[in-house]
Amino acid sequence: MSAIRIGLLAVLLAIPAMTTGKWISSAETRLQETTVKPTDQVAVAAASDVGYCNPQLKAILRRVLMSCGLVGAGGSRGCQPVQAKNVATMSGTDFNALFRPMKERGGIVQFDSDKSDLDPGDIALIDQVFAEQKGASWFFIVSRSSPEGSVTHNRDLSKARAESVMNHLKERFKDPDLEKEVGLLWLGEEFAQLEAEFCQWKRSTTGTSCSPEELNRSAFVAWIDCQL
Repeated sequence: MSAIRIGLLAVLLAIPAMTTGKWISSAETRLQETTVKPTDQVAVAAASDVGYCNPQLKAILRRVLMSCGLVGAGGSRGCQPVQAKNVATMSGTDFNALFRPMKERGGIVQFDSDKSDLDPGDIALIDQVFAEQKGASWFFIVSRSSPEGSVTHNRDLSKARAESVMNHLKERFKDPDLEKEVGLLWLGEEFAQLEAEFCQWKRSTTGTSCSPEELNRSAFVAWIDCQL
């Protein structure tokens, strides 16, 4: 009976020690988790947040990136005109107005009529704008076409123009993060035609005339410095 009592007493004394050990181990795990989280958060917050990043622009940017702007592993995705209207949920004029503050960060690549090939002036402008990332996270390519030709043809033409810019970026910069940074929209002639004020932006055909038709045979390119 004495041996049984001694054994039972030993078991009872061991239980608190075991419980304390488990609690200490759990506390160490929780401490490690809370130590890691701030580091992860700092790494994610890479984008600057400049003055033009108003709530409306952030909402549009978020919808575009989630719906059609990001480039996935299966190849480039993008928004065609009808999708772009639905994603933007605003008029073409209001959509263009969102980009006004980016005049110093962007450029307009102008194409020849019914063409999607890049000439040396186009390439120089794309390289200049893309090289000036300055900590931004998102690069937008927004291509258009002028109203000549059928609606379907102009949709395809503006898509080809966006893809020409994207293909050049892939070949020139070899950026492993490119497919996570670039948003594509091709608007054809149907949505958000550029107004005359955009003739004052950096253009790949400076020194030439800037009619509405010439201005909209184009791809707008810019880095956007907004946190989402």
